[in-house]
Amino acid sequence: MSRIRERGWVRSMIAGDPAGVRVVCFPHSGGSGVAFGEWSAAVPPGVSLMAVQYPGRGDRFGEPPVDDVAAMAGCVAAELLRLPPGDHVLFGHSLGALVAYETALLLRDAGEEPRALCVSAALPPGSMTNRGVHLAPDDEFWSTLCALGGIEPAVAENAELRDLLLPVIRSDLRAHATYRPRPGTRPLSCPVRSYHGAGDPLVEQDQLAGWASVTSGGFSGTVRPGGHFHVTTDVAELVADVLSQGPK
Repeated sequence: MSRIRERGWVRSMIAGDPAGVRVVCFPHSGGSGVAFGEWSAAVPPGVSLMAVQYPGRGDRFGEPPVDDVAAMAGCVAAELLRLPPGDHVLFGHSLGALVAYETALLLRDAGEEPRALCVSAALPPGSMTNRGVHLAPDDEFWSTLCALGGIEPAVAENAELRDLLLPVIRSDLRAHATYRPRPGTRPLSCPVRSYHGAGDPLVEQDQLAGWASVTSGGFSGTVRPGGHFHVTTDVAELVADVLSQGPK
């Protein structure tokens, strides 16, 4: 497999069979590729595991964040297309679901449509309801984020870390809030599967069927325990389900 540029957008977490399935994971707002570190133990031999690293976090902390979903997807797709043609399964969580969707469109347009698109804790493209959340004052904004459960208590109580993280998370949520799908976009032909965390306060389950409109290849959905960050619950079961997606 060709090497992906170090400190680029896509990181190889497990190098599997170059001709096999590649699972590419897209993190949530404020998240980094390490959010999918537990997936390494659940991926079977031969499967490649990759994670997207957005700028402004981890080893890209010194880079300015990008607040445009289409631009983020363009960078990811460009790196994936530099690899030998592969059998990609894209998994995006929250903001990552939109970046994964746009990446799937770009791969499709380049003749390398993914095997499947998996979207987690995300409303269909263009359906975000609270588009002003990133504009809230710091204290209110931080309290809202902590209440979702995606920030470790030790981080939540550290004022210095909060001040470092807030601009990055605001940028991500601004990208989410300002995103609109391109008019006239042709549907994908790969299957799309939605993952919903029971009790997720940000995602109305009855709206998730709207994802069916982005593909002609079939839509399915499942509900998992764990709320908005259900991806940390029963990781082995989730990975197995993701890997089961694709043409039947």
